[in-house]
Amino acid sequence: MLFPRLHLSHSLAERRQRPCISFSITGSLLYGAAGKNLLCLLLIGLALSIAVPARAQVPVYDFEVVAQYPHNSRFFTQGLLVHDGRLYEGTGRYGESALMEINLADGSVVRRVDLAQRYFGEGIAVAGDRLFQLTWRENVAFEYDLDTFERVNAHFIPMEGWGLTWDGESLILSDGSHQLYFLDPDTFATRRRVAVQAGGQYIGNLNELEFIDGEVWANVWMSQQIVRINPETGDITGVIDLTGLADRTERGPGDSVLNGIAWDAEQRRLLVTGKLWSHVFEISLHPRSDLASQD
Repeated sequence: MLFPRLHLSHSLAERRQRPCISFSITGSLLYGAAGKNLLCLLLIGLALSIAVPARAQVPVYDFEVVAQYPHNSRFFTQGLLVHDGRLYEGTGRYGESALMEINLADGSVVRRVDLAQRYFGEGIAVAGDRLFQLTWRENVAFEYDLDTFERVNAHFIPMEGWGLTWDGESLILSDGSHQLYFLDPDTFATRRRVAVQAGGQYIGNLNELEFIDGEVWANVWMSQQIVRINPETGDITGVIDLTGLADRTERGPGDSVLNGIAWDAEQRRLLVTGKLWSHVFEISLHPRSDLASQD
């Protein structure tokens, strides 16, 4: 199966200035460096995409909703995870950012720590008895005691913070580009990094992350897809197409896009949500069988 079209509808009101990215139906991609906003706007306005021969055979997965749970539509979800059966969420926006433990069944907040107004909260990850939360452009990652929610440390990060996850050895960070950074959880020094690609083309706008059965799963910002990534090579190993899921929930005003992946390893269930969404969805996946191969 060929790499599918990823529909990205950039919001002109979005505060983040991010790379322009557009996929074609044949598996190509236009990836512009940050700062080339004029070109991005022209391409978005004209709804253009550029086709090049697909070089990668990438499985595509469709979804079925297994269950849905209430979620506060005021939460600008930036990080989501399940650890020991408990749901944790990190939210963004200046003056609204927080780290929370959430009761999945009714969406109520069990515990909450608010960030100072100058911080825009981002992705979260649990490593042992520590809980980490990134900030967007403030170059700091906060470390909390998982049991008490007490902030115990702060770490410098030289890049933007977007998504964060834990593979058992390293924290894995996305910064909105096509790069994944593997960090020492004690010093936050970069151990290595990989470029995420499919068919020789970089895949950018990587956002919220989750580590599932040896793979990194990433939301692609402003799209309705999740990509599965080989953490050793950066190759895309699959695409999960969640087109239509956003239509099954009420969404708050603003950039209420898909963002949030949580894997419950004990129950073997997958949870997803979005920024300002009224629900968290438990979904199952199945390979798409109706895509004809193309040369």
